[in-house]
Amino acid sequence: MAVPIAFGGNVFGWTADEARSFELLDAFVDAGCNLIDTADKYSSWVPGNRGGESETIIGRWLKRSGQRHRVLIATKAGMDMGGDRSGLSRRHLMRSVDESLSRLGIDCIDLYQAHIDDANTPVEETLGAYADMIRAGKIRAIGASNYSAERLALALNTADRLGLPRFQTLQPEYNLMVREPFETALQALCEREQVSVIPYYALASGFLTGKYRNPDDASGRARGGRVATYMNARGFRILAALDTVAAEQRTTLTAVALAWLRDRPSVAAPIASATSVAQLHDLIASLSVKLNDHAKQLLEEASA
Repeated sequence: MAVPIAFGGNVFGWTADEARSFELLDAFVDAGCNLIDTADKYSSWVPGNRGGESETIIGRWLKRSGQRHRVLIATKAGMDMGGDRSGLSRRHLMRSVDESLSRLGIDCIDLYQAHIDDANTPVEETLGAYADMIRAGKIRAIGASNYSAERLALALNTADRLGLPRFQTLQPEYNLMVREPFETALQALCEREQVSVIPYYALASGFLTGKYRNPDDASGRARGGRVATYMNARGFRILAALDTVAAEQRTTLTAVALAWLRDRPSVAAPIASATSVAQLHDLIASLSVKLNDHAKQLLEEASA
């Protein structure tokens, strides 16, 4: 049975080296969790990296641990990898899926996602490529990431009209700090079309953990620039509400923020990352947090 939390593999090869990544993956699976999300793009932004580092580390862990049968592997393609390597054309996707399979060391990807929309490629071409991958046994299901409601609806309608594979999941940015544009139009669409939501940046780049309370806390940190944008009246109001609920629940801000997101309509599993086993335990703790109506109201009002 799937556990409603996913490990975000963007840290592998970035803020977690291979040894630490193995340790985190071991602890994640030992806790009974099974969904690991990555992308061919991860972690190309690190000096000296080219992309594919996260998939490579996961592949080495799968080989060493023998845990392939216990996990679901989700990866993505479509982001700019340099040169002509971007988008959702058939040519690029067919090459990308083989490269991801090779790095991961597996025969089939459980969830293959379009990392970003590509308005320059016909939707029929992209979905047709996915259909061929499914027939070839290279992937099991498909998902979309960073799609607008209009474009996601077009893709779903096209799939239904032409008998092509349907996006089963959506991966948007969504958390207590960032509630639009998901709640504006995407949420209703996903509920209506039965698309499962696996939001990324579930902890707002770490801001919702409460460890960033002033500009000095974010200075020099890998995600410091993004976190600094949350340090405003609304951001501190949300932290105060999380402090209150966490104290009442005798748990952490991390666990409360993830529990709120997990309980949102159409959300199947928030994606969150950790760079230490202690941080990972905070993520896992969210699974036992049950927010009452009072707690939900405090968080809703603070983040409105």
